[in-house]
Amino acid sequence: MPSIASIVDKITLHYPALTLAVSDDFSWSPQTKTVYYHPEAPHADNFLLHELAHALLQHDSYARDIELLKLEREAWDYARQTLGVQFGVTIDEVIAEDSIDTYRDWLHKRSTCPECHLNGVQESRIAYRCVHCQKHWQVNEARTCRLKRTTIKK
Repeated sequence: MPSIASIVDKITLHYPALTLAVSDDFSWSPQTKTVYYHPEAPHADNFLLHELAHALLQHDSYARDIELLKLEREAWDYARQTLGVQFGVTIDEVIAEDSIDTYRDWLHKRSTCPECHLNGVQESRIAYRCVHCQKHWQVNEARTCRLKRTTIKK
């Protein structure tokens, strides 16, 4: 298994239009064309290639929460099938599925009605409606911090 430093060097060589920057977390910034990575994190090679996949697949936005789940799946698949092969890294399927599960859990929490606790439907980027009790609520953009749901009166 190649070191994270050698993977970063190879990525920089193969994709000079992208910037790689050390961070406390892994993420892709389409605005700055920067892949952020944490070199000491467990499985850093897997997560680095996953974020690189977002960059190469031009994942820059999504309108509905369910689309984010699709983008995450696409990035993990591309990392495993293409980038892992290219850079000599085995993408651990358990790590990929565990990561995707965090987004599934996030989506479930956002769509859970604060009144009757059934799942509602997303009406806009931050607004939901319950098909059972007709409550409306908004959510914050939280993916890495505490999710808040606020009931709104219609």
